[in-house]
Amino acid sequence: MQIRNQFVALALAAATLSATAAYAQDVVKVAYNGDISGSPSAESGQIGVMGISAAVDDINQRGGLLGHKLQFVVRDDLGQPPKSIQNMTDLIDREKVAVVFGPTNSGNALAWKHIANQKKMPVLVSSASSTAITQGSGTNYLFRISMVDRDQAAALVAYAAKNPASKKIGFFVETTGYGQAGLKDMEAIAKLHGVTPAIIEKFDANDTDMTSQLNKAKAAGVDTLVVWAQAAPLGHLVRSMEKINYKPRMLTTWAASFSGFPQVAGDKLMEWPVFLTTSSAVQSDAAKSLFARVGPKLANPAMFWAATQAYDTVLVWAAAVEQAKSFDGAAVHAALESLQKPVDGLVKQYNPPFTATRHEGLQAQDYHWSQWRDGKVVDFEDPVLATLTPADFKK
Repeated sequence: MQIRNQFVALALAAATLSATAAYAQDVVKVAYNGDISGSPSAESGQIGVMGISAAVDDINQRGGLLGHKLQFVVRDDLGQPPKSIQNMTDLIDREKVAVVFGPTNSGNALAWKHIANQKKMPVLVSSASSTAITQGSGTNYLFRISMVDRDQAAALVAYAAKNPASKKIGFFVETTGYGQAGLKDMEAIAKLHGVTPAIIEKFDANDTDMTSQLNKAKAAGVDTLVVWAQAAPLGHLVRSMEKINYKPRMLTTWAASFSGFPQVAGDKLMEWPVFLTTSSAVQSDAAKSLFARVGPKLANPAMFWAATQAYDTVLVWAAAVEQAKSFDGAAVHAALESLQKPVDGLVKQYNPPFTATRHEGLQAQDYHWSQWRDGKVVDFEDPVLATLTPADFKK
């Protein structure tokens, strides 16, 4: 708890640096509304705040946006939908912000999505991954630069389906809403590949022993497990595998990069799974520059991807403001759907980031395949990955 409180204090302090009183006369407010203290997902929110704050500082140091300095306002929704809704209403109606970044949790985005649409408030999502966030009929003011559950499922199942060593594939998922939504995506995508899972097993997010489910998979001859779970349950799953000496190939989501996984799994077992991230290694000069600024504040440097995605959301929004020559929500929305110039981000170049029918800045082919090695997250490479093409990522 002490470490989390220190992390929250650092995140809020970073945001405060962007909210100098000197800008009060000529300021445009931008906001983050997400979880930075209430749930395990808060780790990505804390680091996302750092990335947004850094981008706001960089824009201000270049003279601001359309002649205005930016002031960064942070609201912690504690991972609670009612609190997130309250924050959203306050930010739009009282703070008069020009854009909202966040949230951390998908359920909160879905809880106030209708408010953003009704009030024509652009929202740039940098970590919530539910497929439904950018879906639905009518005009949608939510845009995302982050992993998407459907695309993660598309990548994981594509790898399993194309790997000649995967003779029998099993799905393991949490009984939470997160796990069940992931299972629905995986089953649908498996059908597109003509794959029938040999076994589907579920476990509670609070379970610490999954040997019963794993023994069934072992008896069925499953050699590849595609797992959809949060960080700590993933750790308990690999510990349960070790108990019964069962070592299938394990493919999973970006949850394996969260601190809860290595903390539970330990130094040896944390290296077991292959998982997805959006930036498993700090490569570009711009990313290295940001890492030099925020890296020393990160308890888990493997989560640096949360800072890069968040930084990029600010760059893309700023490009839309400049194209629209306005902070007006409807004008910025139109520009986001039709950006004329590429945006050089830390994760990738966005050209264009979005269209009228696609509000996702990243797709499955943009993801990095990763693994833990010697306490760090590094790129994973093998001959199967070399054969994957965008056409393989069926969804």
